[in-house]
Amino acid sequence: MAILPPTSSPRAALRDFAAVFRNGDNRDRLLGLTLAVLVTIIILIVFFVDSHINTAPPQQVTYVQDYKPGRTDADIIADQEKDEAKRVATAKERQRQFQKLEKQFGIE
Repeated sequence: MAILPPTSSPRAALRDFAAVFRNGDNRDRLLGLTLAVLVTIIILIVFFVDSHINTAPPQQVTYVQDYKPGRTDADIIADQEKDEAKRVATAKERQRQFQKLEKQFGIE
């Protein structure tokens, strides 16, 4: 005993489809077919359009500091010390802000 119906050809499927619409009461069936096809097309369009939205990474701007070609080692060391002092000051300010939050919420 076969569980599945026998396979049919595309021609047979089109003949069955045409036979459904041959009788006189086609208005409701045609409306249902149109709505079903329209909803399916809309869903497919939404999937295709959505797959292209926000997929590219945003542009990144990279700033580069331009130095004079005749910089001495002393200038380089002074710039590094200045940058290190800024980094340390930023880290201490961030630590101070976290300590303030810790006191506000009573975290130990």
